[in-house]
Amino acid sequence: MIRKIFTAVILLAMFFLGQNVHAAPNISYQVHVQDYGWMRTVSEDEVAGTVGENRRLEAIIINCSDDIEYNALVQDYGWEGWVHSGVVAGTVGEGRRMEAIRIKLTGSSASKYDVYYRAHVQNYGWQGWVKNGEPAGTVGRELRLEALQIKIVRKGSNYDRDDYDRYEDYERNRYDRDRREHERYGRYGYGRY
Repeated sequence: MIRKIFTAVILLAMFFLGQNVHAAPNISYQVHVQDYGWMRTVSEDEVAGTVGENRRLEAIIINCSDDIEYNALVQDYGWEGWVHSGVVAGTVGEGRRMEAIRIKLTGSSASKYDVYYRAHVQNYGWQGWVKNGEPAGTVGRELRLEALQIKIVRKGSNYDRDDYDRYEDYERNRYDRDRREHERYGRYGYGRY
């Protein structure tokens, strides 16, 4: 009798844990940057590309432990078709800028998680966060993407794009201050170079 009750409790626990526990997909991404080529692969929420160097993103590869699709708006070509995890979006060796990107989860995680991403754009800096297939970057303005950040967040969580944007405003202002000091004093503090 005790054995049957114990077995029933274990089965119920496994059922409920299996229903409620779903690990967030792992995501990593790598970008191809003007004059540098392929940069190192970065993990979720890390910056891929360059900030403050005026270099265009030309291509991206996103790897995800669940199904994901993405496409790029490429100079002179327009929106490319959607590609899956591990496939290049954009161009390599053609010197064409990526102007925007769209990313969406398509596997079993799509019902439980949102993919948030944002772009650092020529003349604008960091844009706000967008999610689930919305375009990040600019359309019709012919401005280059310079860097990207991607983050996967559980649906219904208290993730607030505005809180993130306020933090990034602080970081951007700190970056601008450092850049001004760099221009004023030079790389090593000895004046302009």
